Amino acid sequence: MIKKQIPNCITLANLLCGVLSIYCLFNGSEKVPFVVSSVLIITGAIFDFFDGFAARLLRVSSSIGKELDSLADVVTFGLAPSLMMVEILKNSTSNPLIYMIPLCMVLMSAYRLAKFNTDERQTSSFIGLPTPANALLWLSIPLLQYLAVEKIHLWGLYNEQMYLSFVNVLTNPYFICIGSVFMAILLVSEVPMFSLKFKNFTWKENKIKFSFLLLSIALLFVFNCFAIPLIVLAYILVSIITNLIKK
Repeated sequence: MIKKQIPNCITLANLLCGVLSIYCLFNGSEKVPFVVSSVLIITGAIFDFFDGFAARLLRVSSSIGKELDSLADVVTFGLAPSLMMVEILKNSTSNPLIYMIPLCMVLMSAYRLAKFNTDERQTSSFIGLPTPANALLWLSIPLLQYLAVEKIHLWGLYNEQMYLSFVNVLTNPYFICIGSVFMAILLVSEVPMFSLKFKNFTWKENKIKFSFLLLSIALLFVFNCFAIPLIVLAYILVSIITNLIKK
């Protein structure tokens, strides 16, 4: 009985990270709470990976675990990053019709996860953008803003002006509004996206996954955390190109 609850406990840890992330957004006055909120979403993503891994390893996968996982993902990868963008937009405009636009992502995240639970086509790949990939893009914005403004160099290439310009684009209200609508559409689209779950480790069956992982590592090595938005973009483009080649 205890063994069956281990994956569920990990899923609840993911949910707790999402709740704490939202709590941090509204309990601070400076940039740091946004950074902490981002880190908590990343931590939730780690738990999200290991709950499925634990369920497969212990052979205790269940329908309850699947539903619980989706509920946690709505909070951690849907609501938390959406509210983060709302708070950032509120610094640029007082018009609620504008700064509430990113909330479309939490609505489409909920719809996407409900669809995922009932779609038999998504056993080994995804139809539409996975919610963690969408969250990864948005959580990176306050994190990168903090690194650029505070002039923190982690590793790899460093160009202060380039990073500041990159952050200015990511925090631009037009980018956030248009980008959130675009990503919301991708979440519920019929575009096939590859999964990073491995059934085996042969090159022939996983060349797309290995190639993407190598590209991601290279981007991280060169641009450190500033590579995160590029990796999300690469994931979308590689998925689209792969499907065009197959067709």
